[in-house]
Amino acid sequence: MELSRIALNDMGTQGRMFSVSDERIWTAPLKEYQVSCRIAEPVRAEVLVLPQEDGCLVRGTLKGVVAMPCDRCMEETLVTLDLRFDEFERYPAAGNLDAGEDGIRADILERSVIEMEGGASFLNLEALLWEEFSLALPVKPLCRPDCRGLCPVCGKNLNEGPCGCSADEGDPRLAVLRQLKVKR
Repeated sequence: MELSRIALNDMGTQGRMFSVSDERIWTAPLKEYQVSCRIAEPVRAEVLVLPQEDGCLVRGTLKGVVAMPCDRCMEETLVTLDLRFDEFERYPAAGNLDAGEDGIRADILERSVIEMEGGASFLNLEALLWEEFSLALPVKPLCRPDCRGLCPVCGKNLNEGPCGCSADEGDPRLAVLRQLKVKR
């Protein structure tokens, strides 16, 4: 089934349930956008699409495990994805195809995963699932909450123990300030 072009007109008011487990939905954009992430365990989505009068409601879950580099020590860490989402996607308005006062077309400003063709409307479920997947990825994944990171001098992973680098004394012009005592 082609998930990039789901006909909404043929669906009826009861909607339709989709189970998505095709790894290409996740791996192709990961490669295209050069995201430092790999699928460690299958990512699956369960999605209910309910057409409405002015758009469609997309409600679903996204579950799986991905491997990403830790933001501090760069060791691979497993991230469990367990996301519930509700999205309402409006049908693109026919009047939005004209350029406004500033010369920018309104249809470009409005992100839509629904495409209108003739009298039919089509949902790009692949694009919507990729968006939800990318939003579920942590911005700063950590291998553990107390990760010590890498030594800024030699690059040793400080989670494995201290490195042999000497402690940085800082700017020598500020050495006199280290002698100040704060009274409480």
